[in-house]
Amino acid sequence: MVREHGLSEATFYARKSKYAGASIAELTRLKHLEEENRKLKQMFADLSLENQAIKEILRKK
Repeated sequence: MVREHGLSEATFYARKSKYAGASIAELTRLKHLEEENRKLKQMFADLSLENQAIKEILRKK
């Protein structure tokens, strides 16, 4: 099973211990929250760069 999915045994057992006992609904919600968190981090990074650019332009004036 581990080789079918391209995982090392260490990864398999780490994930097994981390997610043991979690229901499918909980795992689905976790995946959704992780995706939302990724999007929010990207939005923050974009806004931070935009803010820095605006500050730089204002400093030059």
